[in-house]
Amino acid sequence: MTVKKDKKKKKRLDIKKAIKKPGSLKKSLGIKKGKKIPVKTLNKAAKAPGKMGQRARFAKTLRGLGRGR
Repeated sequence: MTVKKDKKKKKRLDIKKAIKKPGSLKKSLGIKKGKKIPVKTLNKAAKAPGKMGQRARFAKTLRGLGRGR
């Protein structure tokens, strides 16, 4: 009698690999290390085009990931 071990593992997101340049959003927004980015500033930056907007939208996504637990 054999037991099948074909259960699919739930694929987890590897956030560490997704963050290419830690601190780059804060630097471009002019916020000092150790300080949090205000929600208003993050929302405004998310509307910006290019890399800064992309990083801000990703930051908003990451912010929401911890709330589901």
